[in-house]
Amino acid sequence: MPNMPTKTRKIKETVIEPFEEVEDFEPVEQPSDFPEDEEDTITFKRSHFFSVLSILTFLAGLSVGYVIWGTNLLQGLRFRSSIAEQANGPVVEAPVTAEPQYTRYDIPTDGYHTLGPSNAPITIVEFSDYQCPFCRRWFNEVYQPLFTAYPGQIRMVYRNLPLTSIHPDAFPAAEAAMCAGDQDVYWQYHDKLFGGELLGTNVYLQYARDLNLNMTSFEACLNDGKYKAEIQADSDFAMGLGVRSTPTFFINGLAIIGAQPLDVFQQVIDKELAGEIPQ
Repeated sequence: MPNMPTKTRKIKETVIEPFEEVEDFEPVEQPSDFPEDEEDTITFKRSHFFSVLSILTFLAGLSVGYVIWGTNLLQGLRFRSSIAEQANGPVVEAPVTAEPQYTRYDIPTDGYHTLGPSNAPITIVEFSDYQCPFCRRWFNEVYQPLFTAYPGQIRMVYRNLPLTSIHPDAFPAAEAAMCAGDQDVYWQYHDKLFGGELLGTNVYLQYARDLNLNMTSFEACLNDGKYKAEIQADSDFAMGLGVRSTPTFFINGLAIIGAQPLDVFQQVIDKELAGEIPQ
């Protein structure tokens, strides 16, 4: 991927949530339980009755619409605030939260675990969390199909953003993957972490045995906290950039936020390969 100048702009999300629909209804004419009395009863023509009922229905619908409109407006305004403006807020999981932003960010890739040809025209940097359910869903539904759709054209770079406030196993899982990387099986271990349902020390050790790792070296790496500082530096970089959700991806520096489906990635990649997105 060509070198690109460092940008200081923060990532912006834009989500426009659809208005809720209010179902139409038909008024039902109820029979009277009392006999008519010519002296005490005021008689309405049917046309007058439906005219009044139509007005009341309109006013009721207007009130409901105002409540729905107001709620969606507030939601829209809330989501239109940029991730940078939420710098002091918590990092959260993200399912599908925003359309791709055609602003390029300078995301270093040297020295990180990568998968795919070094000269691939598309580099995808993923900031992710091994305990995040949306990250796991993206791995299960999009990860392999993406490589299948673009054989030899994608280089994947994994960077850590464990959400320690809600995922207590995320940081240790990241450490275990990094320790497995010392024995050249980072991506195989990565696949096991995302492919399984459980995390924890016993799971990390079992995965290491499954991959025939040197257990003495692997356990020493875990116990010494060899990669604590590196993983924390990854998190600090992401948050300094403005990333506030996992997973967050950068396709040649273009941000995609949340567990977006395959076709969203294809739209960006196809435009990038066709040279349709400004550098």
